[in-house]
Amino acid sequence: MKTTFALTVLSGLLHFGLSAQAQPTLATGAQKPMAAAEWIDEATGHRVVRLTPLSGSNASFYFHNNPFVKQRRREGDQMVYYHTSPEGKQLYTVNLKTRKSEPLTRAFAQVSGEIVAPKRREVFYQTGDSVYATHLDTKKTRLIYVFPPDFRATITTLNADETQLGGTWSTNEEKEIYRKYPAKSDYFNRIYEAKLPRTLFSVGVDNGQLTKIFTDKAWLNHVQFSPTDPQLLMFCHEGPWHKVDRIWTINTETKDVKLVHKRTMDMEIAGHEFFAPDGKTIWYDQQLPRGATFYVTGTDLKTGYERKCQLDRNEWSVHYTISPSQQLFAGDGGNETAVAKAPDGKWIYLLRPEGLKFKSEKLVNMKQHDYALEPNVHFSPDEKWIIFRANFEGESQVYAVEIAKKAL
Repeated sequence: MKTTFALTVLSGLLHFGLSAQAQPTLATGAQKPMAAAEWIDEATGHRVVRLTPLSGSNASFYFHNNPFVKQRRREGDQMVYYHTSPEGKQLYTVNLKTRKSEPLTRAFAQVSGEIVAPKRREVFYQTGDSVYATHLDTKKTRLIYVFPPDFRATITTLNADETQLGGTWSTNEEKEIYRKYPAKSDYFNRIYEAKLPRTLFSVGVDNGQLTKIFTDKAWLNHVQFSPTDPQLLMFCHEGPWHKVDRIWTINTETKDVKLVHKRTMDMEIAGHEFFAPDGKTIWYDQQLPRGATFYVTGTDLKTGYERKCQLDRNEWSVHYTISPSQQLFAGDGGNETAVAKAPDGKWIYLLRPEGLKFKSEKLVNMKQHDYALEPNVHFSPDEKWIIFRANFEGESQVYAVEIAKKAL
């Protein structure tokens, strides 16, 4: 009986994602691979956990794409991520409580699209010209839509009531620029300067109806539906940030287009925009001017009021995110060659707003991470962890860092 009880306790500890023994204190990325799947970062004192197995390359979602589906009872929240092996790129799920990973898509050699429908408990994705949805629990897959030959496009977002997928269509001329110049440093200015038309569109999830929403001779990109307003779609005018008024919204019913933030000085930049969880504010990286002073700024969509929180140069991040309670922010840092030219910016940061500035806390030492892979931070649904991707063990994996420091 005592033996059975001991095994039950140990099983319970592992099931809840807790270690049966103390985690080692290690320099993150000093070993490839690390000696353990979880450790205390010796530079910060925070616990770091690898969520994905070392086999293959694994990557969490882009910073503004929700990867989570909440638990129904107590089985654990699910997170969707990409697993790449010699057989191809597939979507997987990991249980954030048990850390058990399972394949979600297996029928296709390559899939793309990072769209989770938490109410439907489905994941939408694309392979070639076809859009599918797979249920997280039953793994049942259904065909949603096949793009016609004269409108080959890409889905990127799902609206708040989960009835409309959204994305952009581009011309064959633009696709040819990508083909001839696959590196971002080569295609970026070429596409911006070409001024080719792009079209925002939606596809009905249940009826497969394609609707063309808006066309402009501009590089329309970074398309995101509001998390609360089913008719509000955000998009950007892509290009060199100091040359564009980047952030826009459109009402998909009225077709009313609005500029969210207009630049106020030469060389000002604003970008990497994302919605607050309540849909009332759009937040973005703002620099006044580029590379000089750094802010995370939020524009209230109803009043137009802009709230600025300033960061030091080393605290600037490639991407920022906001917690579900909207009380905390996080950033994924940046290397010395990025826009901030930060001498010590390679950290995962927790950011607490205090008046007009952020008070930052370093969570993970990212000095062994190659920032060619963007970490893309996410708060876990329970707001206890920050999840990111990194290659400091040699290949891309998905990690979580605990916000609370481990008691010594």
